[in-house]
Order: sequence, then C-alpha cells, then structure tokens
Amino acid sequence: MKPIVALVGRPNVGKSTLFNRMTKSRNALVDDFPGVTRDRHYADALWDEIPFTVVDTGGFLVSDDDVFAAEIREHVEMAVEEADVVVLVLDGRAGVSPFDQDLVHILRRSDKPVFYLINKIENSRQRDDLAEFFTLGMDKFFPVSAEHGVGVPTFMDALIGVLVDEVLLAPPMDEKEAAENQEICIAVAGRPNVGKSSLINRLFGTKRVVVSEKAGTTRDAIDLTMDKDGKTFRLIDTAGIRRKGKVREKIEKYSILKALKSLDRCDVALILVDASEGVTDQDITIAGYAHDRGCGAVFVLNKWDLLDKEEKNQKMFMEELRMKSKFLSFAPAITVSALTGQRTHKIFSMVESVYDEYNYRINTGLLNRIIENAIYRSEPSLHKGKRLKFFYATQVSVKPPTIVCFVNYPEAVHFSYKRYLINQIREMAELEKTPINLYFREKTGKMEFTGKTVAEKRYTEKKFKTTTRRKKARMEQQRRKRARDGMDK
Repeated sequence: MKPIVALVGRPNVGKSTLFNRMTKSRNALVDDFPGVTRDRHYADALWDEIPFTVVDTGGFLVSDDDVFAAEIREHVEMAVEEADVVVLVLDGRAGVSPFDQDLVHILRRSDKPVFYLINKIENSRQRDDLAEFFTLGMDKFFPVSAEHGVGVPTFMDALIGVLVDEVLLAPPMDEKEAAENQEICIAVAGRPNVGKSSLINRLFGTKRVVVSEKAGTTRDAIDLTMDKDGKTFRLIDTAGIRRKGKVREKIEKYSILKALKSLDRCDVALILVDASEGVTDQDITIAGYAHDRGCGAVFVLNKWDLLDKEEKNQKMFMEELRMKSKFLSFAPAITVSALTGQRTHKIFSMVESVYDEYNYRINTGLLNRIIENAIYRSEPSLHKGKRLKFFYATQVSVKPPTIVCFVNYPEAVHFSYKRYLINQIREMAELEKTPINLYFREKTGKMEFTGKTVAEKRYTEKKFKTTTRRKKARMEQQRRKRARDGMDK
C-alpha cells in the first residue's frame, strides 16, 4: 500500500495549489475564495520514482459560523489519523494565526512525522520576514511558493527521505495482480441535493464526504477508491449540475465543469434521480451529458423510502423514465434509499455487468455474420439508383464497443438504418447495457456481403453448378449433332 501524505491548514493558505503541484495535475479546485475545498481529495504522486498518495483537506477552523465547519474539522482529523506523514501549510503573507497555533498543538499530540510549509514565499525579502513563525515552536520549516514551484523540490526531497522506508517495505505488485486490480471508474452525477454524497458514504460504509441538506455542499470532484469482492472501484463524487440559467457564481461554474470532466474519464455513470420529485428535465439533460460522452450509465432512483404507498408504483415510474430518456434505453435502473441502505448493495453488481459489456470485444467473424444477416433481413435503400454495398466490419476499440463498417457510399447510410444495425448488434451479441458506436468508412474492393444467409449461399452455389452442368451437356449435344450432320453429307 502506498504511503499517505495529508495536507492540512486553515482556509485559503494554498493547500489545493500545493496538491496540484505535488500530483502534477489540476484535480483540485482552486480559487481565491476561502473554503472551496470541503471534502478529502485523494490523488497519486511520484517523486524520484517513489509513489505515494496525497490527501487534500478542507480549511481547519476551531470555531466558525460556516455550517460545514464541524464536518470539515471531522474530515481533517480523519485524514491526519490515516496519514503516514502530515504537512501543515501556513500562509507566509498573512502571518501567524490563532488557528495555526491550535493546529500545531493538535499535530504535536499525534505520533506522525510533521512537515511545516510556509507558502506564498516568492523572494528573499519575504524569507527575511518569517521570524514570527518561530513562535509556533517549530525547529524547521520550508518556505515555498506552491503557485510558482519555488522551494517545492527541496521539500519533496525531504519528504521522500521519510517515505522511502514505507515504500521499500511494501511488496511489489506483479503483472497478474495489477491486471486483476484494474479499476472500474464510477462517476456519481445528478442535480444538487439528490443524495450523491450520501450514497457514496453508504457504499463505503463510512463517512468519506461531507453531507448536508444544503444544496451545493460538494464543490469539487472527489476521487475515492475502494476494494469490493476482489475488484477495485474508483468513485467520483461530483458537484450538483443545475440548469445553465441558474448558475451565477464563478466557483459553481468551475464545479460543474469538473463534474462534466468526470463523465469524460469514467467507465460507468450513476445518474441519480430524486424519486420524491419525479423525473425532471434537468435529470434527462444530465443523462444526455453522459450519453454524449459515451460512458456506460445506470439510473439510480434515490429517496425511494420517501414515497407514499400510492406513489410507489415502480412500473409507472420506470415507464416515465424510459419515455423521457429514449436515447439511454439500454441503461438499467434501480430504486434505492441512500439513507436506509435499501437495495444499495445491488449497485456494484449492476455496475460490473454494465462494465463487462462496456469493455467487451466482439469476434470479427461473428460481427460480420451479424451484419450480413441484418442486411439479408432488411436491405438498405438505394443511393442514386445504385445498391448500397457493405464490404466488411471490424471492432476497432472498446469502452464503449466501437465498430467500423466499410461501404461504397458511407454518406448514403440513413440514420434509421444505422440505428437498425446497432439494435441487431446489441441483440445478437447480447450487449444490452452498453452504448455502441457504429461508423461507416468508404472501401473499394470485390469482397462484399451478398445479403444471403449460409443456407441461401449453399442453395445458390448448388443452382449455379446444376446450371453449368446442363449448359455443358447442351453444348456437347449440339456438337455431336453437328458432327453427325457433317458425316451424312
């Protein structure tokens, strides 16, 4: 297991900027407004070929009017408890704060190695003004600028010196084990306050993300990894996606962009719908975002326990959902309650079945037989008086299954016939829960589908042989007749 490094500090000291610098990414949301980060944010980092995990935490305040302050403090304490090394980030521009004193006292009571970083130090003049930080009682600190990278390499070298024993003691993972531990990436998406964070906490069986009845609690896209039944799942808790017309704040715009990017990198999207409010237009819009990005999808109808007995007509609810989301007719749906845990244990098995089809490769011979038989049952329409010829088909990639058909006139394939072919592939290859991409490319050549089944082919070949034999017999009979006529003369 990789060693864990937790970044802690009061709000707006630059923890998320340092997190992005250490992980060489832009995973953490950064803004000048304090309190952007509320949950624990995990990401892998590598320095001098030594891997480790970095945890970004929310700003720590002992007492605050913010309704999330208590939740954030709890998550900071949990991050410190599970970390191998703790990094306390201080603000070099603002100076020492009473909250810094409180954090230092808390960290001294723990038995974890602690690194003290004074951030936002960009020149020698600022370094000369750091004497007040010695009042915190630290023996050594690292002046850095997370935004510009100044002093960060020196800190990373010192950090690796502490972590290297942790890494060397960990047994290496062989190739077979690495293949078995391939992650299935799941993004939890939906409108604000539909229960995304509550569902993730329920799936983990512990409090991993901040939950509140206030809409917009989750701002960043939070990656969380867990092992279940020998498989590794990476869950991404995303910010609620509201209608564009209702988004005003800059930080919310960034949050929605991060949520949409999460759909780009996930394998399966859990589209959460608030069953107590019914299927809304925004739910269908979010489902459309997942469909456009080509990821697998599962509809999760949350808060099912809040419905009255008269309203718990699952058949009618599903019919309404299918009617409004015809473009995701292949996506399975399940009714759950994140609060009580009702049917939430079925989500992982459903995700696995979707992922297996999402990552499936069809045998080329079988694929061509499916297309051939589909053309025989329903031939495509003529193009400018000429027959549309299908030469052959091949699957070029997975996630999702992507198929290319070579034809003589690619632009002549009507979208309705393309949909017909996709449905035939879905039915015959038993890919009922995954999106399928089908493209047409131009190909010139003699090989083409005859539009006949195997039985029809055999019948045609037999008929051709019989006709040829009869023709040869007639020609031989005529030759003999001409020879007889010549002898008679």
